[in-house]
Amino acid sequence: MMQEYRSNSYLFGGNAPYVEEMYEAYLDNPGSVPDNWRAYFDALQNVPAADGTDERDVAHAPIVESFAQRAKANAFGAKASSTDLAIARKQVHVQSLIAAYRFLGSRWADLDPLKRQERPKIPELEPAFYDLTESDMDITFSATNTYFTTAENMTLRQIVQALRETYCGTIGAEYMHVTEPIEKRWWQQRLESIRSKPTYTAEQKVHILDRLTAAEGLERYLHTKYVGQKRFSLEGGESFIASMDELVQRGGVAGVQEIVIGMAHRGRLNVLVNTLGKMPADLFAEFDHTAREELPAGDVKYHQGFSSDVTTAGGPVHLSLAFNPSHLEIVNPVVEGSVKARLDRRGDKEGDSVLPILVHGDAAFAGQGVVMETLALAQTRGYYTGGTVHLVINNQIGFTTSDPRDTRSTLYCTDVVKMIEAPVLHVNGDDPEAVVLCTQLALDYRQEFNKDVVVDIVCFRKLGHNEQDTPALTQPLMYKKIGQHPGTRKLYADKLVAQGVLTAEGPDEMVKAFRAAMDAGKHTRDPVLTNYKSKYAVDWTPFLGKKWTDAADTALPLAEIKRLAERLTTLPANFKAHPLVEKVIADRAAMGRGEINVDWGMGEHLAFASLVASGYAVRLSGEDSGRGTFTHRHSVLHDQKREKWDEGTYVPLQNVAENQAPFVVIDSILSEEAVLGFEYGYASADPNTLIIWEAQFGDFVNGAQVVIDQFIASGEVKWGRANGLTLMLPHGYEGQGPEHSSARLERFMQLAADNNMQIVQPTSASQIFHLLRRQMVRMFRKPLVIMTPKSLLRNKDAASPLAEFTRGEFRTVIGPNHPEIVPDKVKRVIACSGKVAYDLMKRRDEKKAFDTVILRVEQLYPFPHKAFAAELKRFPNATEIVWCQDEPQNQGAWFFVQHYIHENMVDGQKLGYAGRPASASPAVGYAHLHQEQQKALLDQAFGKLKGFVLSK
Repeated sequence: MMQEYRSNSYLFGGNAPYVEEMYEAYLDNPGSVPDNWRAYFDALQNVPAADGTDERDVAHAPIVESFAQRAKANAFGAKASSTDLAIARKQVHVQSLIAAYRFLGSRWADLDPLKRQERPKIPELEPAFYDLTESDMDITFSATNTYFTTAENMTLRQIVQALRETYCGTIGAEYMHVTEPIEKRWWQQRLESIRSKPTYTAEQKVHILDRLTAAEGLERYLHTKYVGQKRFSLEGGESFIASMDELVQRGGVAGVQEIVIGMAHRGRLNVLVNTLGKMPADLFAEFDHTAREELPAGDVKYHQGFSSDVTTAGGPVHLSLAFNPSHLEIVNPVVEGSVKARLDRRGDKEGDSVLPILVHGDAAFAGQGVVMETLALAQTRGYYTGGTVHLVINNQIGFTTSDPRDTRSTLYCTDVVKMIEAPVLHVNGDDPEAVVLCTQLALDYRQEFNKDVVVDIVCFRKLGHNEQDTPALTQPLMYKKIGQHPGTRKLYADKLVAQGVLTAEGPDEMVKAFRAAMDAGKHTRDPVLTNYKSKYAVDWTPFLGKKWTDAADTALPLAEIKRLAERLTTLPANFKAHPLVEKVIADRAAMGRGEINVDWGMGEHLAFASLVASGYAVRLSGEDSGRGTFTHRHSVLHDQKREKWDEGTYVPLQNVAENQAPFVVIDSILSEEAVLGFEYGYASADPNTLIIWEAQFGDFVNGAQVVIDQFIASGEVKWGRANGLTLMLPHGYEGQGPEHSSARLERFMQLAADNNMQIVQPTSASQIFHLLRRQMVRMFRKPLVIMTPKSLLRNKDAASPLAEFTRGEFRTVIGPNHPEIVPDKVKRVIACSGKVAYDLMKRRDEKKAFDTVILRVEQLYPFPHKAFAAELKRFPNATEIVWCQDEPQNQGAWFFVQHYIHENMVDGQKLGYAGRPASASPAVGYAHLHQEQQKALLDQAFGKLKGFVLSK
């Protein structure tokens, strides 16, 4: 059959000369062959040479011709025998066989505890595929490019046996897709030298069984004590707890001092108790509904986070389990951001001291797009965390989907990680020793190379998606097999008894001891340190219980502003900026001298500079944040004479003072969801840095809506997690169409409650200066959502005199300051927010309608009632109030501010609306229609009240 297969294969039979000719052409010039053949031949170059080196193959024909000519000239003293040539040819075939196992062995590995399918037939793993027969099995071949033995030679039988033991046992390794030869050789040495089989002492084996007993014991205890309550049981995947234990303990020895864990529901309660050391009694109180409830909303127990300090042989390790919602995988970037903050705090640029662990379900890992986005951050400068250890609890089913024709479009659920060349170790969850070995290898690889690595624990889900589910409705065959499975703990316990490691009664005694500890609400062992506090721990206490109205001194002395301006506009000698940038720098220097008003970009720079000079770090990231989407910022300057791509940049904000705090600006990858999640995670671990995520256009923020809804808006009321993240969202109706006009202000307004965030729309350079400084100087940490402008960036009316930076503060409401306005003669007050204020003021001046005033509401939430009421009182004879906005009536702030305004009105006043009509689209795409709408809303603002009118 194999001969028939080979004779019909496109690589053999009558096509062989054609293939050889094409290969020769490829070796001479890779671009001369079709793309599909070039890809195939490229893959061949990754197969190690017979001598163990990674030398690229060379063209055969010239060498053959050379030998032929030398033979004709009798240049050889002796001729190679046909036997020698046959052996050499077979040696090449043996090398191909070795390469095949390294590439494909995982497909034939014994990975499924349920054994639901027969092992596939993989011809490339059979010696016969390479014309190697039984008669060759005892012939000795070179084994110098393997690590099976210290000897140089092995028989083919020994080689095949070693390959199958290494690559086709209960561990299936995938690493040949990794580009770096040194990393491939690392995996070959670590796996082949032990044949993928660990050697553990009796004590170590008992410890593994102890972790399995704890994992199974907790689930069964909860199952019987709290019947029917949701807990997302780990049963069927108990080896995962042994893996987590190994990561913590081995990590501590390897120098890891902090571990941040992100995971979904499955097994979360088990990790809380058996990894982080949460007291069982505290968990039981949550089931009994007797736990203290101190938060406005709270959350279910399988979303809760936790932190603790545990002992390891290498010293204390701080463990943090991130809070997360039901939205699968969204916690991934949050964890990475938290790790980044901790690394920065320690000054660890390599990432060795803080370890991110992400735990995935197989279905979510393959299905959720945020997985890919987060992986794409892994080796970038702004988001590098030293490599993540990924653990997959692969229970081979996603809710009710287990048919491989439906679950995904790839062979493995982990194939997405090949985009960053992360190695993958698939392992049978019923072999806990193999699971622990894979964990050791994964951690060692991460610490050695600071790259991501995956352990895919192939297991099963004993119960349904939750404990109220009946999985046999849709998976009768799978659950028939699961019903017959004795459990991983039982299988391993029986193995240890058979090996004489334990007595026959030993495993049952361990079960009884754990049960007794659960009855007492305690642990069988407690590694948690109760009085330990790391010097790198962050104290959030000073920021808790504060009010947004607390005062903050955000003004700066004139001398300091001038000093900062001078530093911001001084470039290194011989640095050649672009002529347009030179003009910006010259203008900023004039602004610092008070010669011209300060524009928005300089207002930002002065805020950032003053903060880093005062010890507050600043981290700004977004898709165009260095330059600014609208070319207003220029925080990173580029030498126009540079000759190397990775040199020739200068960041003035990194050079404003001696011993200043860091200023980091990052042009992010093209991602909203993962990058915003990352920055939220960073801010959750660092209250002393101004962390800003900037959207390219505010319209694109809805690509990260899950992060906004589940973390930014509700994280504090659900989990008690304070966060000072700032969002800059360019927003404004300027005729750029439906996707370049609106940051969806209405969605943030809808989410605003419980004083959970600040929503602002500043309209001048001094306002953004005071606002950014207020976010740090005031001891108050809530998310800050800024609707930033576009045209106002260069609008001279939005520029501010230097005096506004040396006094005052961020003004939540800005009233009129016009010499023609007499307060007692004002009949109408137009309240608005954002750019439209300048359009209204221009129209007012054109109409000379000085009986009408414009109030700019710069802070929309929390609504500044006192400031707004004080402005209204300035105009006692005003009978009409109009809310005017750029956005359609069903969008923007109208529906949310009308009751705030009504609350501050006096009897007899009326409230009306001026703005675009309700629309399914944020904005129109036709330029003429935009202009017509803009004119109409301005006319409406100054015209007779129409439509909905609310009276007091």
